[in-house]
Amino acid sequence: MKFRNTIKQLLKQYRHGLILVYFFFYMIWFTCLERTVTTDFTPVYSKLDKYIPFMEIFVIPYFLWFIFIFVTVAYFFLTSKQDFYRCCAFLFIGMTICLAIYTIWPNGHYLRVNLNTLGRSNIFTRILGKLYSFDTATNVFPSIHVYNSIGAMIAIRKSTRLKDIRWLQISTFILTILISMSTVCLKQHSILDVFGAIILSLIMYPIVYRPAYSREPKKADREFSKI
Repeated sequence: MKFRNTIKQLLKQYRHGLILVYFFFYMIWFTCLERTVTTDFTPVYSKLDKYIPFMEIFVIPYFLWFIFIFVTVAYFFLTSKQDFYRCCAFLFIGMTICLAIYTIWPNGHYLRVNLNTLGRSNIFTRILGKLYSFDTATNVFPSIHVYNSIGAMIAIRKSTRLKDIRWLQISTFILTILISMSTVCLKQHSILDVFGAIILSLIMYPIVYRPAYSREPKKADREFSKI
């Protein structure tokens, strides 16, 4: 009986996690786009792209993105409903807009380097080769990689628990910059994809983090802090 009551209490306390079901629908939609948008798309390109050097070492921050987003969402899920809802709203609405753009306006690029003729081989190029093999060069504008990084950075910056931790704020900012750079230095995206993500972030910020939100932690958040 005690175990059952504990389970019920946990389910009640963390029921806000139900919105994470969104990832299920996101993956279905994104996977369908990846399989259908292959050759018939509008190329995204800027003259600036040819001045951006290819640097395989940026595969490190590129994959750190997955940990960055997971840890950010998980932290707010466990500590603050208000911050969790804000973070998810920013990420999920923006990701949905990106998928809608990909669907209405199929896009991609031809910027990837030929790793076989690159003239060098190392652990980073081998990892990148694996990435190229399963991740298509389509559905790129705006860049979800960049958009979500900005969203996570903003969520951490706006958190009442984290905003005064200087080393964390600086580290998060640097990581966001490196992740954004990685998308173009690995030739996964055009610089236009990065600009598109930044513009979308500027649109979403006042919508999700509008001044009407209370600056004081809600009752539910205070209950989290007691655990």
